[in-house]
Formats: sequence, structure tokens, C-alpha cells
Amino acid sequence: WFTGEYLSVPASVGFIALLGVAVLNGVVMLSHFQQLAKLAGDFKEHIIQGAKDRLRPILMTATTAIFGLMPLAFATGPGSEIQKPLAIVVIGGLLSSTLVTLIILPILYFTLERKHHV
Repeated sequence: WFTGEYLSVPASVGFIALLGVAVLNGVVMLSHFQQLAKLAGDFKEHIIQGAKDRLRPILMTATTAIFGLMPLAFATGPGSEIQKPLAIVVIGGLLSSTLVTLIILPILYFTLERKHHV
């Protein structure tokens, strides 16, 4: 909607691909939090360390995908009407889901799980 593109079949495929990447990033982050939470020590520090540990891999995955899809998002030649919506959806979604995974998810996990680790 922000780009003036229509919701098409390729855009819907982009949503499905994006959902897979976002869920995978979240599951990997949560499993790392759970591994660290089993260790002795401060629960809050484990969450901070877990987010730091996963920061680079998540950012590298998202950045690689975004830069790889940039040519499709800015294409103007024949066939670009098919490629462009998919690329725009995945790029925008990766930007937002990466922020959610790296910022919101650790805060939510800490808020919801701290009562079990007091």
C-alpha cells in the first residue's frame, strides 16, 4: 500500500516466505533464551546476552536478503510487474520483523517469563 502496488499473487507468495523467515528467527531466538535461562545467574542478563548472541546472525540474514532483492524491487523491465510486489513485501517485512525479533521479542520474553525465574 505504501508503494502503490497491488496485492497480487507474487505479493502473497512474498508474505508466505516472509512468515517463514520471521517465525524461524523468532524460534531460534527463543530457543537460545531458553538454553541460557537454564544456566545459573541473572535471568535478565541471560536475555541480554541471548539477544547479543543472535544479533549478528539475524542482521546478516536480513541484510543479505534485502540487498539480494533490491534489484527486483527497482526493476522496470519486462516481467518486473511480477517480481516487484514480491520483493517489496519481503524487503519491508524483513525490515519490520527483524526489529520485532531483536527488540520486542526479548522484552516480551523477559516480561512473560520472569515470574518463573525469580
